Amino acid sequence: MKHWFKSGKPWIWLTAGAVSVSLIAVLGLMAMIAWRGLSFFWPAAIHEIEVQANDGTTQTIIGEIYDSEEIPIQRLQESGVQLDNFDEPTLRRILLKVGNREYVPLDFAWVMVPQIVRDETPADLARLERSKDGNFYGYVVAVLENGEPVATGETIRDELDRRIERAVEIGEEADALQSAEIGAINYQLNQLRLERRRLELNDKLTMEAEQAIADREQALRDEYQELEQELFALREQASRDAVVMRDMRGVEVTLPMYRILDATFPNDMSLLAEIGHFFKQIGNFITEDPREANTDGGVFPAIFGTVFMVLLMSVLVTPFGVIAAIYLHEYAGRNAVTRLIRIAVINLAGVPSIVYGVFGLGFFVYMVGGSLDQIFYPEALPSPTFGTPGVMWSAITLAILTLPVVIVSTEEGLSRIPSTLREGSLALGATKAETLWRIILPMASPAIMTGLILAVARAAGEVAPLMLVGVVKSAPMLPVDGNFPYFHLDRKFMHLGFHIYDVGFQSPNVEAARPLVYATSFLLVTVIVGLNLTAIGVRNHLREKYRSLEH
Repeated sequence: MKHWFKSGKPWIWLTAGAVSVSLIAVLGLMAMIAWRGLSFFWPAAIHEIEVQANDGTTQTIIGEIYDSEEIPIQRLQESGVQLDNFDEPTLRRILLKVGNREYVPLDFAWVMVPQIVRDETPADLARLERSKDGNFYGYVVAVLENGEPVATGETIRDELDRRIERAVEIGEEADALQSAEIGAINYQLNQLRLERRRLELNDKLTMEAEQAIADREQALRDEYQELEQELFALREQASRDAVVMRDMRGVEVTLPMYRILDATFPNDMSLLAEIGHFFKQIGNFITEDPREANTDGGVFPAIFGTVFMVLLMSVLVTPFGVIAAIYLHEYAGRNAVTRLIRIAVINLAGVPSIVYGVFGLGFFVYMVGGSLDQIFYPEALPSPTFGTPGVMWSAITLAILTLPVVIVSTEEGLSRIPSTLREGSLALGATKAETLWRIILPMASPAIMTGLILAVARAAGEVAPLMLVGVVKSAPMLPVDGNFPYFHLDRKFMHLGFHIYDVGFQSPNVEAARPLVYATSFLLVTVIVGLNLTAIGVRNHLREKYRSLEH
């Protein structure tokens, strides 16, 4: 046994076991997040449940089963719930998503299993996904056009799908018109206002300049009126159709078609249809904007903001980190000052991220951004342009946060390059700068990419500093659009990490938001893995490309 310990094999097995446990824990966590997140998109059966109260009255509830739990009877009795003829110590209850927010006090309801006298899943039960007020559950009674029924009975499903598709297309056309063309006119009008103010501050607002600006404004307003009339016409077309639904109260409700995004009959779906609906919902989640205080809809602005901010951060941190590492390793003397700088760089990696956020807010936003506004954008004051949190300050703050990682990784790569290569290059007549550019940096590029991978992984998941320097709950516009200069780095943005925090802890509807927390978490991990795999692919390519320089 003593010889076995001295051989080192126990430590090999211990290390292998630790790695295996860590790997199993990570994979288990990912599997749990994926299961809870992706199951949200699977079409759940809609139940029609009849519940009998203690006084003998019955109530019909229609909805999807969201959760179930075993609860002690004593806890229910302490909360005022009375259950007759039930002697078990625990009771099972289910959580139903009943939707129909405008007609019921809560769109989630707990139901005691012993009180259920009937539980059915009729094939005619429909779920309508709406742009406002969440899902609606019930039976489709009729499809209306200008208030007159155009479909009932067996043809109602096909007609409903056609009408919804028409309303969605018109709605998308109206949204595109409002966000693109009308938005561009509003942007140009605002630029003209700033131009007038700029000329006024510089005492250059002559009568000719004022008249030229007024003529351009009038032309834009005339174009705006035409587009507005077109927008009103589209909205009138969209409001033509409606659908009559019978809800769980037995009341027939008329819903405008322009608010309905999709209609499904989950209880009458085949497996193939369920799979198709599953992937369709995932696609909608990735490509659509959020709705209902981020508790419904998609997360496209958050995906775009996260990727855009990380890419901008990478562009900033890579050159500065590489230059700093080159100076420390290739040029700086081996003295106390250099050692002090290295200690400071290492210590920077241990500073809490919220401290970077406070620094970014005080220095970049208020000091640098405020100075930029006074120098370059005085016409916009007192409304700040860069003197307010935005995506540029977020990227710079995270670049400083991840700078130590890039410096240390790059310096490690430089230290692994044999000194004989430097000496040989210099002996052949190359300057030190040429040696760095043609020999050292290509060979150190895999280490540089490793630092970038670590920087991206950390920056993509950071939330605390972003809450101070640029991220918001809902961003009306993306940092990139069709208006010059196309990249608007002063704008605020959405982020997947903050979206998870907002949905999980700031949502007005906790039950509805819970599955979105898991789905968004899984998406954030997927985005980080995708960015890292891209960087790893580039690193491996560079490693193979410059492998010959090592021999």
